[in-house]
Amino acid sequence: MLTISDGVHHGAREDRSGAVLEERAVAAGHEITWRGVLPDEREEIAACLARLCDEDVADVVLSTGGTGFAPRDVTPEAIKPLCTREMDGFTVLFHQASHGTVGLSTLQSRAFAGQIGDTFIFCLPGSTGACRDGWDHVLRDELDSRYRPCSLAGLVPRLRDLVPS
Repeated sequence: MLTISDGVHHGAREDRSGAVLEERAVAAGHEITWRGVLPDEREEIAACLARLCDEDVADVVLSTGGTGFAPRDVTPEAIKPLCTREMDGFTVLFHQASHGTVGLSTLQSRAFAGQIGDTFIFCLPGSTGACRDGWDHVLRDELDSRYRPCSLAGLVPRLRDLVPS
């Protein structure tokens, strides 16, 4: 779990969006192996993601924040170069879900997903509403091995043999 926000990093406010994702992930039976907050600094974000993926700290990384159009929103620029693949469908589904709650304001988000090595990364906006939409309407089922016809769980190396076909 990674929150990217200058305000949170400098103690200006609590990490509410990261808390929303953690609460929902834990309730769904997932284990949080690491949680941190980083400032909107391209090099720090890239280094942290590279470490999390290289050291097999996590099968899935949920990131929140830094996906808008403010000058300091650099999450896509920091993470996309690390991705071996992008998951375009996540962006489409996230925007569909988000449109249902915030209307055309969803255009202000550059939410995306991809794969770095064997680790999947989902980058959500920093608002709690966006995190709820992303989890409740997309990630909950996509990260659940029981979801049919398929989910990403079968593509996670440590789960490949556990997911029924």
